[in-house]
Formats: sequence, structure tokens, C-alpha cells
Amino acid sequence: MATNKSMMNANVATLDNGIRVVTVPMPHVQSAAAGVLVGVGGRHETAAQAGISHFIEHLLFKGTDTLSARAISRAIEGRGAFCDAFTQEEETCYFVKTPAARLGPVFRIIAEMYLHPRFARRDIDRERGVIIDEIMMYRDQPDQMVEEILSGQLFPRHPLGRTLAGNPAALSNMRREDLMAFKNNRYVPANTVFAFAGRIDPEIWIEKTRRHTAALKAQPVPRCRSFGARSAPRPAVVCVDRNSEQSHLALGFRAFGRHDPQRYALQLLNIILGESMNSRLFQTIRERRGLVYAIGSGVQFFRETGELVISAGADPERMTTVIRLVIHEIKRLCRQPVRAAELRQACDYAAGQILLNLESTSGQMMWAGGSVLHLDTVISPETVIDRLRAVTARDLQQLANRLMHKNNAAAALVGPAASNREKLLNNLLKGLS
Repeated sequence: MATNKSMMNANVATLDNGIRVVTVPMPHVQSAAAGVLVGVGGRHETAAQAGISHFIEHLLFKGTDTLSARAISRAIEGRGAFCDAFTQEEETCYFVKTPAARLGPVFRIIAEMYLHPRFARRDIDRERGVIIDEIMMYRDQPDQMVEEILSGQLFPRHPLGRTLAGNPAALSNMRREDLMAFKNNRYVPANTVFAFAGRIDPEIWIEKTRRHTAALKAQPVPRCRSFGARSAPRPAVVCVDRNSEQSHLALGFRAFGRHDPQRYALQLLNIILGESMNSRLFQTIRERRGLVYAIGSGVQFFRETGELVISAGADPERMTTVIRLVIHEIKRLCRQPVRAAELRQACDYAAGQILLNLESTSGQMMWAGGSVLHLDTVISPETVIDRLRAVTARDLQQLANRLMHKNNAAAALVGPAASNREKLLNNLLKGLS
């Protein structure tokens, strides 16, 4: 068993079968958080498997070889703990937060769910219907629909462009054997991180994880299909007429992966553009003009690619003005260097969000566990903050021009008479450099 130290007071141990265990002691708190992070998500699915990662996430809560779904919730919540899970494109995570004294029995439940899910056919059939209802709920929400359409344009004919929940046709055809095979093939030790943070003794939790997972044998991590931006079709504009009270815009640009050194500059560019209330989009379009309630931007990094997405919802009569102002702010970032004070405020905001998040045991657990899962090391918050503060205004302007141009832009619009604005939206995007 090999170990190495991190600047974040984190210890990373690799067990003989390949499972990595991350521990972050926080002796000043009274709670603890634990998570099982698996490097599998929507991008690892074929078209016929669309939604299977999310389906499996649901099913792990439906019972194990020895526990019913009710027994799982009673054993966790009955001890004053909180449990949840999520599925993303490259990760599925199961996590708990609990009083530190109760971590032992609560962790045993999570480990049992990961190792021995029941996958009873009646549970599969029942949960299939629940997830299809979830998909229908999202389809009734134009702000969700527009994001899904945009993803399909940014990553066409690739799993990254599909919705994580899947589709009713694929879900209806999934059998127990399909679910078991996918889990057995993807939930392998070398693809799994067990993470703990809080009032813990690292050696105890490394040993407990080793003991719980001793029966698992080392297996290679299955590969997934890469996204080749150069060979992908050029992103396009899609407008869908929808009888709704608002029109919803999603405008996106393909970016780079999490290993690119410019990811720090992109995080700051996103903050300045639309992530915070102090951002240009929020101040210009909501505060000064009063044209929208919700507007913002966000970035997402995958292994070899990523995205910067701007979203807004507005009265249909105002949407043309909103689109023009969004394009104007993009052009301004490309043409004019960011002011020193604005860049400093963005750095302070980013640093503050990092430090505030790490106040909690769950924040520390997610930071350390996710870092090891995707980067194979724990990057200290101090290192990230230093790299953010090293970004210059020139870096941001060069990055804006690298990403935010007409050949890299995709857009989706959903709402009343949205198709009437397709030509306008295309023309405005063509006006980018």
C-alpha cells in the first residue's frame, strides 16, 4: 500500500486492489463526511445505454443483499445523518454527512450499497417509471430543455451531448442483466475513490476501507470515447417554438479539458462574464436594464474538452434585446482588456468561494475526493488561488478570442415564436470575430 501527502492536510492511500482512499482530518469539527466517488457517468454510455449510470445511482438506494430501501434510510437518517448521490458526465458519487461518532455504522451502509446492491426486478421496474417521470418533468421545463439542446449542438453525435437521465426508449429496454454488467464493468477498484473528511483518524478509515473492499480484485479501468473537436460538426443554432411564458436562451462555446493550464483563466473569465451578481451580464442586463430575472454563465471541464455556457430567461418581447446585449458583452471581452480592479475582484470572489466551501466537512471531502478521481492527486486550495492570481488581463483577452468566436459558438432558443429569431441569432453569432 503506497501513500503520499498533500498540502491540504490530506492523505492519499492506494490499496493493493487499486482503490484510492483520501482522508482529510479536521479535528476542530464535530461531524464527518464520507463519499464513494466512481469515475463513471453519461459519457461512458452507448446510445442504447443512455441514462444507465443515473439509473444505477437510483437503484443503489433501493436495497442490498441484506437491507431494504427502508432499512437503508432508517439506518442513515435514524442516526442523524444525511445521505445523497449525483450522476455527472464523468462521475457518480454517493455521500453522507453525519455526527462523527456515527460515521462507522453509516459508512457500513454506504459500503454495502456500493458492493452489494440488490437490483431486484420489481425495484428496477418501479424506478424505471420514476426516472421516466423525471425526464418528462424536465421536458416540461423550457430552461432545462434549452440546456439539453445546446449540449447536443456543442458535442454532436457524442455521449457528452446527451442528457444524463437518458430517454424513455433506452430505459424501457434495459434489463437487470444490462444494469449488472455495466456496474460490474465500470465500478472497478482503480476507478473508485473512498473519501473521508472531518473528525476522523486517517489510519482507521484507510483500514476500514481496505477491510470492506478486500474481496474486490484489481481490474483495468475501461476506456471511453474521446471527443475530437476538430472532427466534430460545426456547432449550430437551434430554435424551438414552445408555448411558454418566457423565452429561454442558452449560448455556448466549446472549451478545453481540466488539465489545460488555461482553466484558471477561464474560471475568472466566467466570473467576470456571468457567474456572480457583480458580473457584466447581471449588472448590464438585469440591474441596469431590468430585462430579465435570471441570467448567468457557467463553465464545465471534462477530461479533454469543456464548455462555457451563458443562459437567460426573458419575456419573449425582450429576448431580441437580451441576445444583442449578450453578444455585445462577449465582443467587449474580446476587444478590451479587463480592468485591473475588475480582475482583482474576480480573483477575490473565486478565492472566497473556495475557502467558504472548504469550511464544511462535505466541501473538503468533495474537493479531495474529486481531485484524486480526476487528477490523481490532491491540489491544495493555496495552489489553485495562487494560479488564479497569476492570471493577467492579457491572458483573459487572448482566451476570450480563442474561445468566443463564430466557428466555436452554438445557441439554442426555446419559447413562443422562437423560430422567428433563428435568422437574427445566426447573424449575431456570425458577427463574432
